[in-house]
Amino acid sequence: MQGRWATGVVSLALLVQAAGAASIDCTQCEKWNRDQAPFQIFGNTYFVGTHGLSSVLITTPGGHVLIDGALPQSAPLIARHVEQLGFKMSDVKVILNSHVHYDHAGGIAELQKLSGAKVIASDKAVNALRTGKLDPSDPQVGYPIHYPGAENVEALGSRESIEVGGVRFNVIHTPGHTPGGTSWRWQACEAARCLNIVYGDSLTAVSDDSFKFSGDPRYPNAAADLTASIAAITATPCDILIAAHPERTGLWSVFDEQGKGDRARLIDPSACKRSAAEAKQYLDQRLEKERQSARSPNKSS
Repeated sequence: MQGRWATGVVSLALLVQAAGAASIDCTQCEKWNRDQAPFQIFGNTYFVGTHGLSSVLITTPGGHVLIDGALPQSAPLIARHVEQLGFKMSDVKVILNSHVHYDHAGGIAELQKLSGAKVIASDKAVNALRTGKLDPSDPQVGYPIHYPGAENVEALGSRESIEVGGVRFNVIHTPGHTPGGTSWRWQACEAARCLNIVYGDSLTAVSDDSFKFSGDPRYPNAAADLTASIAAITATPCDILIAAHPERTGLWSVFDEQGKGDRARLIDPSACKRSAAEAKQYLDQRLEKERQSARSPNKSS
């Protein structure tokens, strides 16, 4: 979840629809899950998510890769978008994840069932993806929202990249928003022109009400991790940035809900640096707010 960009208090009910697909009920879920026509980003890379939550398909001769699954109820939409583009879900061989909160990982189990794909995630994210339950160290564990767990989840281990069908997906570890957050970078080409595309994990200092980024036994290094993650995104080669929450990069100022827009406007080598700077500003504000709160305790307590 994404603070001021995507706040939402979630009910604890995990509903099961008549069709059998899991569905989470939250104040933002209907808005996040609004349908969005799929479209080409660049080369072999396509947006197949909902209007409020990103999911990206990368096609290769050796099978396709899907990044993020949005909400549980988003899975049927994502699968339909893949098919609308002329591809098959059965050709999706690998599913990657940015972070394990329900609004980005909730649909992965169903998408895995539809495709038979292997899920690959950072070591600290694997257990949450398998169980659908957050690790106790997660800054948002106070929101006990469970989602269906996925099977065949493989840990990245020490790998710095994975390769599918000749496309190399470079791992950018971006912990802080969650302990196991991960961003991904790959190259997509059109004719002789190749660009670096980054799928950016959330970098916002957002938590449940009890967590302190300035120092919390649950996750003592959260602020330091976020600072390092912000630096990593600042430094990565980046021609096109797709954020886990698409409005973060102004995607809907380029494309409409019918998937029509000028793809050339997505190319912005400053996008990663700008996004990282916004995250740094938000972290600084959060830490300052916590410092002020510590200096001025509630007098009634």
